[in-house]
Formats: sequence, structure tokens, C-alpha cells
Amino acid sequence: MHEHPSASRHPFCPATGVRRPPLDEVATELTNEIRELYTADEVPWVIGYSGGKDSTAVLQLVWTALRDLPAEKFNKPVHVISTDTLVENPVVAAWVTTSLESMEKAATEQVLPIQPHRLTPEIKDTFWVNLIGRGYPAPRPKFRWCTERLKIKPSNSFIRNVVAAHGEAIMVLGIRKTESQARARAMEKHEKRRVRDRLSPNANLPNSLVYSPVEDWTNDDVWEYLMQKPNPWGYNNQDLLTMYQGASADGECPLVVDSTTPSCGSSRFGCWTCTLVEQDKSMTAMIQNDEEKDDDSAPAGRQARLSFRYCGGQGRP
Repeated sequence: MHEHPSASRHPFCPATGVRRPPLDEVATELTNEIRELYTADEVPWVIGYSGGKDSTAVLQLVWTALRDLPAEKFNKPVHVISTDTLVENPVVAAWVTTSLESMEKAATEQVLPIQPHRLTPEIKDTFWVNLIGRGYPAPRPKFRWCTERLKIKPSNSFIRNVVAAHGEAIMVLGIRKTESQARARAMEKHEKRRVRDRLSPNANLPNSLVYSPVEDWTNDDVWEYLMQKPNPWGYNNQDLLTMYQGASADGECPLVVDSTTPSCGSSRFGCWTCTLVEQDKSMTAMIQNDEEKDDDSAPAGRQARLSFRYCGGQGRP
């Protein structure tokens, strides 16, 4: 069995530019912080879960922290929300749906206040209603109407309902500074108004805060944690890694030797109808790496479906 690339390196955080304790120690400190934050008040939590590595790591940290609390400390619900656009990559959609079902069962068995929710857009906001029913042009960089309707509105609506019922809400997200320079700048901007470490005001939703426990983790930190710590709701994190590997053309994790080497798990999954990219590389790689996939998902078929595009604002296929 190959040793994970991060295991042999001296711990160093590019996000802060300083060396730090081993990840196992960092994870223990985080679970203690999560327990302290959870028991500090009665403000409900809403965890954003996409089924990807970052949101899985965050949910796993929270789940582990709550599992060690006595039942009388469960003073508020922890909602886990996942938005299904109804045009998701079918492999990822199946993964997330099954994961939510496993969470619900495990939370009940372990008597935890964790409540998973699968959110979907309203009928009037769905992809096909807008594309075919209303005649919208296919999404493009300057008219990206899909993200707001399919992903943002369902989650924001849920959070607003929680705020309306309880007065406040804390969103727990798997955002990280090393994801991109834009992400790092946005997070640093909100740090100036922080209530406490890793707890920032939400600029988009009043009366809500954003808690980002893994904000200083690297890609390798996330995978190291997921590979070392068993999934508490009974899912196999190795299968998650395999899914990411399957979405890379070479089908394997490279040995990370420096910051210029892309680490495993940088694959991005999106909607199969996406017209903002010329080719769905993750879907193409998945099929290439798994010959048993249904032929209906074949890249050629998908590309043919996406060949009907609106060019330059004209309804020209």
C-alpha cells in the first residue's frame, strides 16, 4: 500500500506560510473547537454538503465532535443540506443521494441531532423549464443564469427559513484559502469582521455566520484526514477517492513532491448539461476509466447533445 504523499513531509501550511503541528493534532484541536462552538448557544447549524472531499471532511469533523458529546448537550439541530440541480453528473448525484440516506440512518442509530436534506430548485427555476420553456439561451460566461437558480436559491431559501424560525443560523462550509487566489482574498476580507477564529459574518444572508474549520488546510491535508479517519456515517472514503481518481484522465494520484505538482482530488464535477465548458473532462475520464459505465453516458453522446448552442445571442444550433 502506498504511503500518502503528505505523510512523509514536514507539516507546512502555504495558506499562512508557517509550519504547524501534525494534521492528527490539528484535527483533534478542531473537534474540540467544534464542540465548544456548538454548545456555546442554541443557534442551529447548516452544513453545506456537496459530496466532495472538502464538505465530507468538514461534516466528518462535526460528526466526530458531536458523537463525543453527552445527549443533554444536543441543544440544537445540525442540518446537512445538499442541492441537487436535477442535471448533475449522474455518478455524483447517485453518490450524494446514497450518502444522505446513509447519514439519516446513522444519525438515528447514533442518536445525533444531524438532519440531512436533499434540496432541489423550484419547477420554475429548473434547467429545462428555462432553456426550453422560456427560451433562454444556453448559459454562458456573461449570462450564467443557471448557478443562481439551480444551486444558490434552494440553499439560501432553506437558510432563510432556518433564520426565520430561530432568529439566526451558522453555516458550516468546507471553503479553503488554497482553493484559489480569489477565494483567499474573499476570506481574508471577511476576516476583518470576524466574531472569533474561523467564524465570519455572511455577506449575503443577514443574521447568519459562516464557520470554516478547514480554511487553512491544503488538498493533501483533506485527503490525508479522509484516508486516516473512518467515515462516521458508514460511507467509504476510499470510494470517494476512487471517484476523484476516475475523474482524472490518468486515473491515478500523482506523487506530490512540491507545490507545482497537482495533487489527487483537484477534479471538478458539474452539471452534465453545462455549456460553459467545451468538454466535460471529468465525465470523459470516468467513462474512460470504467468500461462498465452505461453507454448512454458516453462522451460522444453528451457532446452531441451539447452541440446545440446559441451563438452570439442568435438562436443558431
